[in-house]
Amino acid sequence: MVDSEQPNDGVLDVGFSGDVAHIVDKARAGHRASFEKLIAVSQEEIFRMIYYRTRSRFDAEDLTQEVYLRAFKNIHRLKNGGRFRSWLYGIAINCVRDFHRKRRFLNLFESFSSDNSQEEQHSEKTPDTPPDQLINKEFWQHIKNMSSRFSTMEREVFFLRFMDHLSINEIAQALSKNESTIKTHLYRALSKFKQDDALLAMLQGEMR
Repeated sequence: MVDSEQPNDGVLDVGFSGDVAHIVDKARAGHRASFEKLIAVSQEEIFRMIYYRTRSRFDAEDLTQEVYLRAFKNIHRLKNGGRFRSWLYGIAINCVRDFHRKRRFLNLFESFSSDNSQEEQHSEKTPDTPPDQLINKEFWQHIKNMSSRFSTMEREVFFLRFMDHLSINEIAQALSKNESTIKTHLYRALSKFKQDDALLAMLQGEMR
């Protein structure tokens, strides 16, 4: 998984607290039960993070599985178990980027073929049922419209901070940037966000 600091918010707080480094050490040594425990306490928030970015339960489930496959293959590279959470988010971010890159590539060549028809049929069989209280069409349309004014980095930092509840330090680790760079992009994103009074009111209501 991806390296994680001791989390300030979220699921990892409940299961790990001060034991995260020890559990990661055991998982790195090949202890499968420890790796499964890492999955158990982090899977919900990783799924939620991916769902925010794909808007599809089906794709989010596939990508979440891919995150843990990559994490399992690479956990021996994680030298600091205390950074597990940000390391795991780094993997998830890369999985989502690969997903969107592949989708953009395919869209260049796809026409309205039988393949598209099959996708639509599959979509009907597996509706995107939103997790928790997250989905409100109008709310998410506002989020989409607002975030379109962000740069790529502003959008990623904003979502990691306010949707995924990572600390500035964790975001810096996940994106391999220094904290001052993260703060600059976050400040710019917030400045744009605060200009949208309607969205600000909706977000406050959604996150209550």
